[in-house]
Amino acid sequence: MASLGRSSALIAAGTLVSRVTGLIRTVVLVAAIGSFASPAADAFATANQLPNNIYTVISTGILTAVIVPQIVRVSTRSDGGREFISKLFTLGTVVLLAATAIAMVAAPVIVWLYVPEFTPEQQALAVAFAYWCLPQVLFYGLYALVGETLNAKGVFGPFAWAPVVNNVVSVAGFAVIIALTGGDLTAVDAWTPGMIALLAGTATLGIVAQALVLFAFWRGTGLHLRPDFRWRGVGLGDIGRLAGWTFLMMLVGQLAGFIQSRVVSGASGDAGVAVMQNAWLVFMLPYSVIVMAIGTPYFTQLSTHAHAGRDDEVRSDVGRAIRTLGLFVVIATAALVAAAVPATRVFTNAATDAAAAAPVLLAFLVCLVPLAVLFVVQRTFYAYGDTRTPFLFTLFQGVLVVASALLAGAFLPREQLTAGVALGQAVASTLQVVLAAWLLRRRIGSYELGRSLWALARFALAAVPAALAGWGVYVWSGGVDGWMAADRLMGALGTALVGTVALVVYVALLAVFRAPELAVAAGSLRRFLGR
Repeated sequence: MASLGRSSALIAAGTLVSRVTGLIRTVVLVAAIGSFASPAADAFATANQLPNNIYTVISTGILTAVIVPQIVRVSTRSDGGREFISKLFTLGTVVLLAATAIAMVAAPVIVWLYVPEFTPEQQALAVAFAYWCLPQVLFYGLYALVGETLNAKGVFGPFAWAPVVNNVVSVAGFAVIIALTGGDLTAVDAWTPGMIALLAGTATLGIVAQALVLFAFWRGTGLHLRPDFRWRGVGLGDIGRLAGWTFLMMLVGQLAGFIQSRVVSGASGDAGVAVMQNAWLVFMLPYSVIVMAIGTPYFTQLSTHAHAGRDDEVRSDVGRAIRTLGLFVVIATAALVAAAVPATRVFTNAATDAAAAAPVLLAFLVCLVPLAVLFVVQRTFYAYGDTRTPFLFTLFQGVLVVASALLAGAFLPREQLTAGVALGQAVASTLQVVLAAWLLRRRIGSYELGRSLWALARFALAAVPAALAGWGVYVWSGGVDGWMAADRLMGALGTALVGTVALVVYVALLAVFRAPELAVAAGSLRRFLGR
């Protein structure tokens, strides 16, 4: 158990460092090509997102559904699964190579499908970036194959820490671009073939390094692999059975994101694709850290109780997890609302741009607390082996996301378009949680939902004056014209200051009212930091 705790802490720490260095990577990238009102940044953001989208489809359909479970299963064989894993690696590599080649041939069409509102010149730039970015598909796959094998063999840590290498390589490469060009290359016609290769090639080199660094730890698996094209028995016929609803859920998410991208492409030149991606990165930072550090142990405990048929304990676990996560996520939401402009200034090049882009972050923040609740509810269904129900409420959310994006595209002016799309996603996610919570109550009975909602309401009451205190510090500093929006570093420092003030007020108020969740959350945090 202690070893498991140390491994969990190592993985969580790697995730945290990865997120922070990823944010630094974004800051340097913005310094190089801008984000708000930057057609070049929107073109690069589109091209660099394509490998992720393509890899997600492949990984959910083949890696997650077949290869990863099989690696775990055959690792107990007398040969450690060497022969079988050789077949799996050969199959995975062939599929990844084929997908990469097809994507590169079809790059112009794929780019046009995602961003039809780009000008022809901007689409051409996005395609040029895509040719350099799409090889990432292969190395994302190798990273997953090697990393999951390491995990299955008990070599934890490298899989979680490898993205840090990617971020370090990218930061160094983007810094070279700034040194050579002076940065802020926002215009489409400012890019030469050499500059395109340097920027997109750096992004791909980071993914290559992320994958290759894992091979340094391969000796710990005890496996010696060789190419093996005899794929009979690998499990290709089981893709539908093993992937099932999870694969369909991924397709819903990809389709919703595809529609959003097409709509937001019409806002390029204002808050466009790059602003939306960067706002989402800031939005996800507290969510990822809180869920990894606090939520994952709850899921492990919940899964154990569900497997043993102890439904009463599952119901108690669900309510306690919602309240504990809510305690942290509510104040994270309040702090980011108060610090929206300084936080947005981190990925924009001017204070006025930050003020114009802040509504996108604020729109996303509407669903930060609901997403924390969804984490618990969704994984409770998974703990019972039910992936069909999560697909149903994800489909419900996907339909709402698509409808809201299309409505935003039809009725909102371009300067409000991206914020409208983000708000539509946030509202859809909130309604998804309402449906999911109701379905879970039908599945397992009452799980202290009323008590949890009352606790979240108390947290919100404490968070309002906390947010006002943080907002007061921001206004006292001069607001948009003050030091917190002067540059990116000041934006980061301002965000930290506003967040600290909000946190102190929040904890003080909860302590005055003797909120029982405060002691529980403090204990969870101490145990995590202790590991």
